[in-house]
Amino acid sequence: MQGEARNLLTPEGRRLIQGGVNTLAPHPDLTEARRVLALEADALRALSDTLDDGFVRAVGLLAGVTGRVVVSGMGKSGHVARKIAATMASTGTPALFVHPAEASHGDLGMILAGDAVLALSNSGETPELADLIAHSRRFSLPLIGIIGRAESTLARAADVALVLPAAPEACPMGLAPTTSTTMQMALGDALAVALLTRRGFTASDFRVFHPGGKLGARLSRVRDLMHGAAELPLAPPDMPMEAAILAMTARRFGCLGVVGTDGALAGVITDGDLRRALENSGGAALLSRPAGEVMTRNPRAIGGDMLAAEALGVMNKHAITALFVVDEARRPIGILHIHDLLRAGVA
Repeated sequence: MQGEARNLLTPEGRRLIQGGVNTLAPHPDLTEARRVLALEADALRALSDTLDDGFVRAVGLLAGVTGRVVVSGMGKSGHVARKIAATMASTGTPALFVHPAEASHGDLGMILAGDAVLALSNSGETPELADLIAHSRRFSLPLIGIIGRAESTLARAADVALVLPAAPEACPMGLAPTTSTTMQMALGDALAVALLTRRGFTASDFRVFHPGGKLGARLSRVRDLMHGAAELPLAPPDMPMEAAILAMTARRFGCLGVVGTDGALAGVITDGDLRRALENSGGAALLSRPAGEVMTRNPRAIGGDMLAAEALGVMNKHAITALFVVDEARRPIGILHIHDLLRAGVA
């Protein structure tokens, strides 16, 4: 009985007593986390509301450069600047990060005619940015600032000043860069994606900059993963099923392509087709039938330029494990099996 009483004093026991409704106060850590996220969400909404023609001018300047976008910032703004440069570079906008202190000791030589400078500073008075700002003005390089104060040195010097709305830092002391860096990061993403969209950057372009990992695999083309013409399991429509089955099993794809006299894919025979034919005509009768009578006509096929991820979607949608790859005249040029997608990390 004492044990049962102790159990009722646990949070679970109290929830049972209260009819399954937990009226206990949330853990202080959760309360604090939700406060931070709410503050930063409010700041992002305010940032969205304050965007105006200045953002459009900034995108126009960055889109027009013939060189690179040089992104810079000090401290936490520098960490954000590195990420913005990486995002731009991976989405079709040549970009690099230059540390402002290193710029004053030789790295200004990395910034060339045709480049633009994107400088981040919450105060707009970061002393380490002074030489970088002066360099951009001396050589008439477009200068865009992401700034927390409209009346600041960086804001006055910039061709376009993207001023963050006033918002409290999430730090209880109001000191650690939190809300401000979240807004910087989001605004950098907005610039990168607006540039991506303006340039018509495609998944194919994205693949060029992301060849590795699962993302790179999903952006591979079918022709990169398919088995070529030398491995194709093919047969003419008049081939007896006895020979067709041997040709089908020799390639181990679980299917056979049936091609007409014009070389186009007329049908396929799968393991399922064989089972259905056996049920309808029996083993001996099946072996004497021509492949053209057993095949499934007008089968699904894909092109070599289709993304591997799209091919996987076709397989999943129609519950099939292999697809013939055809040219414009529907002549088979390859075959893609689900195992190929698994090995490549697409599936």
